[in-house]
Amino acid sequence: MGNLNWVNAFDNLNLLGTGTAKALADLAASDDTELSTLAHEALVAPIDPELSDTEILTEYYGLDLALSCNCVLVAGKREGNERSAAVVIRATTRADINHSIRQLLDVRKCSFWPQSRAVEESGMEYGGITPIGLPHSWRLLLDERVSEGWCIIGSGVRASKLAVPGALLTRLPGAEVIHGLAFE
Repeated sequence: MGNLNWVNAFDNLNLLGTGTAKALADLAASDDTELSTLAHEALVAPIDPELSDTEILTEYYGLDLALSCNCVLVAGKREGNERSAAVVIRATTRADINHSIRQLLDVRKCSFWPQSRAVEESGMEYGGITPIGLPHSWRLLLDERVSEGWCIIGSGVRASKLAVPGALLTRLPGAEVIHGLAFE
């Protein structure tokens, strides 16, 4: 996975955001043996925080763009009620916000959260937002391509990246694996 110095996440929890470290530890302590095993496979690598944006990161550290996944926060309104979700897609795809995501949320118009709101409500740094550690009450939509192979995702902070098996993301609380959530 490129020329990053990947190390076991549990031996280096200090490299993760506080909420991400707690959530990963909770997953690893699960009575579900498969879930616990998947969580123990997590790796973390320190990065230059100025290089945390996906395209810059993959080029600088020699990563395969197909391994990178982005977690975005979206919302729309219906009858005065906001409906929101965290959406995880491969970096080689684009979120189908105008069709699939809008329909899943059952809203007329859907948009990305502003940066300030995403940071405040997730408790994570912009550029480090990850599905691991988000509130369990949030809807979590995963493009089906995320479920296979390894995923390089945010760690809750800009100064590191987390690599996890895609199967772990599908086992997160409330995760919904959706066909057609993103397009190439």
